Amino acid sequence: MNTTTRISTAERLGRSFGRRWRAYARGERRASNWLVSEGVPVAGATVLLWVVKLAVLGVLLYSAFWLALLLVCVVAVGWAANQSHSDEEFHLQFPTTLEELRETPGYDPNLYNDTSHEMYKDDD
Repeated sequence: MNTTTRISTAERLGRSFGRRWRAYARGERRASNWLVSEGVPVAGATVLLWVVKLAVLGVLLYSAFWLALLLVCVVAVGWAANQSHSDEEFHLQFPTTLEELRETPGYDPNLYNDTSHEMYKDDD
């Protein structure tokens, strides 16, 4: 039996997240101290850091919006492509025989080279 306790994956991820958060906070504090050392007032440094945070948040939200819109479009196209029609519902949109073609409104035998029609005129 092994007597050493091992940390779980959740604890490992939590510790990793904590280290990253502390590193971010240290970097933010370092940037704020640098701005103050350059002559920016403390309130100005705080406002500037918040403006940067809000700008990054805005870019992330903007990107998320377009990705979500793209996902909705892909789902809509997939849904539309998945709509199947049975063969019984499918009807040809154009006449299949010459007699049906002649019965359509606006039929012109010259357009179809229908030489057997009485209204056909040869351009010779």
